[in-house]
Amino acid sequence: MTMLSFRVEPDEARRAQQWAARLGVDKSQLLRDALHDHLVRLASEHDADRWANAPLSDDESALGEIADWGPAENWTDWADAAR
Repeated sequence: MTMLSFRVEPDEARRAQQWAARLGVDKSQLLRDALHDHLVRLASEHDADRWANAPLSDDESALGEIADWGPAENWTDWADAAR
Protein backbone atom coordinates (compact mmCIF):
# COMPACT_ATOMS: atom_id res chain seq x y z
CA MET A 1 0.00 0.00 0.00
CA THR A 2 1.03 3.57 -0.58
CA MET A 3 0.67 6.20 2.10
CA LEU A 4 -1.42 9.28 1.27
CA SER A 5 -1.43 12.34 3.45
CA PHE A 6 -3.74 15.32 3.09
CA ARG A 7 -5.32 18.06 5.14
CA VAL A 8 -9.03 18.34 5.89
CA GLU A 9 -11.17 20.78 7.80
CA PRO A 10 -11.39 20.00 11.53
CA ASP A 11 -15.14 19.37 11.27
CA GLU A 12 -14.62 16.80 8.50
CA ALA A 13 -11.92 15.07 10.51
CA ARG A 14 -14.26 14.89 13.51
CA ARG A 15 -17.12 13.54 11.41
CA ALA A 16 -14.84 10.94 9.81
CA GLN A 17 -13.78 9.77 13.26
CA GLN A 18 -17.41 9.63 14.42
CA TRP A 19 -18.46 7.56 11.42
CA ALA A 20 -15.53 5.21 11.85
CA ALA A 21 -16.52 4.67 15.49
CA ARG A 22 -20.17 4.11 14.55
CA LEU A 23 -19.23 1.60 11.88
CA GLY A 24 -16.65 -0.11 14.06
CA VAL A 25 -13.82 0.38 11.58
CA ASP A 26 -10.51 2.17 11.73
CA LYS A 27 -10.60 5.74 10.41
CA SER A 28 -7.97 4.80 7.81
CA GLN A 29 -10.21 2.00 6.56
CA LEU A 30 -13.16 4.38 6.35
CA LEU A 31 -11.11 6.83 4.28
CA ARG A 32 -9.68 4.07 2.04
CA ASP A 33 -13.19 2.77 1.35
CA ALA A 34 -14.51 6.27 0.69
CA LEU A 35 -11.69 7.02 -1.75
CA HIS A 36 -12.18 3.68 -3.50
CA ASP A 37 -15.94 4.22 -3.85
CA HIS A 38 -15.43 7.73 -5.18
CA LEU A 39 -12.87 6.59 -7.76
CA VAL A 40 -15.20 3.80 -8.92
CA ARG A 41 -18.05 6.31 -9.27
CA LEU A 42 -15.87 8.70 -11.26
CA ALA A 43 -14.75 5.90 -13.58
CA SER A 44 -18.34 4.76 -14.11
CA GLU A 45 -19.32 8.20 -15.36
CA HIS A 46 -17.51 7.37 -18.60
CA ASP A 47 -19.02 3.90 -19.07
CA ALA A 48 -21.64 5.13 -21.53
CA ASP A 49 -18.94 6.61 -23.75
CA ARG A 50 -16.98 3.36 -23.68
CA TRP A 51 -20.10 1.36 -24.60
CA ALA A 52 -20.83 3.70 -27.50
CA ASN A 53 -17.27 3.41 -28.79
CA ALA A 54 -17.10 -0.38 -28.40
CA PRO A 55 -20.55 -1.94 -28.86
CA LEU A 56 -21.14 -5.57 -28.01
CA SER A 57 -20.21 -8.17 -30.59
CA ASP A 58 -22.88 -10.53 -31.95
CA ASP A 59 -21.65 -13.25 -29.58
CA GLU A 60 -21.88 -10.94 -26.58
CA SER A 61 -25.33 -9.65 -27.48
CA ALA A 62 -26.66 -13.21 -27.93
CA LEU A 63 -27.00 -13.44 -24.16
CA GLY A 64 -29.55 -10.64 -24.31
CA GLU A 65 -31.71 -12.74 -26.59
CA ILE A 66 -31.74 -15.51 -24.00
CA ALA A 67 -32.90 -13.03 -21.35
CA ASP A 68 -35.82 -12.10 -23.64
CA TRP A 69 -37.16 -15.66 -23.45
CA GLY A 70 -38.82 -14.76 -20.17
CA PRO A 71 -39.20 -16.97 -17.13
CA ALA A 72 -38.68 -20.70 -17.30
CA GLU A 73 -41.63 -23.03 -17.55
CA ASN A 74 -43.87 -23.41 -14.57
CA TRP A 75 -43.09 -27.01 -13.60
CA THR A 76 -46.11 -27.15 -11.31
CA ASP A 77 -48.19 -27.64 -14.48
CA TRP A 78 -46.38 -30.93 -15.04
CA ALA A 79 -47.11 -32.07 -11.50
CA ASP A 80 -50.82 -31.30 -11.97
CA ALA A 81 -50.91 -33.24 -15.26
CA ALA A 82 -49.35 -36.30 -13.64
CA ARG A 83 -52.17 -36.62 -11.10
